[in-house]
Amino acid sequence: MKIGIIGAGFIGGTLTRRLTALGHDVRVANSRAPETLADLASETGATAVWAADAAQDADLVIVSIPQKNTPDLAAGILDARKPGAPVIETNNYYPQQRDGKIQEIEDGTPESVWVSKLLGVPVYKVFNGIYWKHLLNKGVPAGTEGRIALPIAGDDADGKKIVFALVDELGFDPVDAGPLAESWRQQPGTPVYGKDFGVKDTIEALAQASPERTPEWRA
Repeated sequence: MKIGIIGAGFIGGTLTRRLTALGHDVRVANSRAPETLADLASETGATAVWAADAAQDADLVIVSIPQKNTPDLAAGILDARKPGAPVIETNNYYPQQRDGKIQEIEDGTPESVWVSKLLGVPVYKVFNGIYWKHLLNKGVPAGTEGRIALPIAGDDADGKKIVFALVDELGFDPVDAGPLAESWRQQPGTPVYGKDFGVKDTIEALAQASPERTPEWRA
């Protein structure tokens, strides 16, 4: 697939490495000039581009940036992707640790719903709760004992199939976490967040989640 990645931090950079290794055509961008990603491009074979060009003709786009920076993305930045191409967002809201107060999220809007509104497109929430080193090194073939499961929230069934297939290709078991409106089930502070659970435990943890933010993850 042609995959655009906006954000080259721990998760965005790791996905660049993993997806190019799997043979995908990756265009990666950060908030600066493409030249600042020369080392990553040289290492992986990905094409470093301006953020405005990352989604060009993409079959899938990944947005992996700090939550507080989402409003800074240019309007229509995802419009150049192929019609119907899924958009994955991996972000988390860290009010005390990084992002400051975002009132709409504090008032109960799920983080990915807020991101989707700002981006102006439907999104799928995945990769937000896995440690980046585990994303890099712990993917294994389907059926392997102890395979890590990753929850995926989103609304469109066809797009979700594409995201499921990508997660499986990366070496993880995809788990349907429901619609985007219930993506709070995998936000920071929930039972599944940061855990390397298998499918059964992931499903149970999602069911046990509460939409109430815990004190550590409130402004």
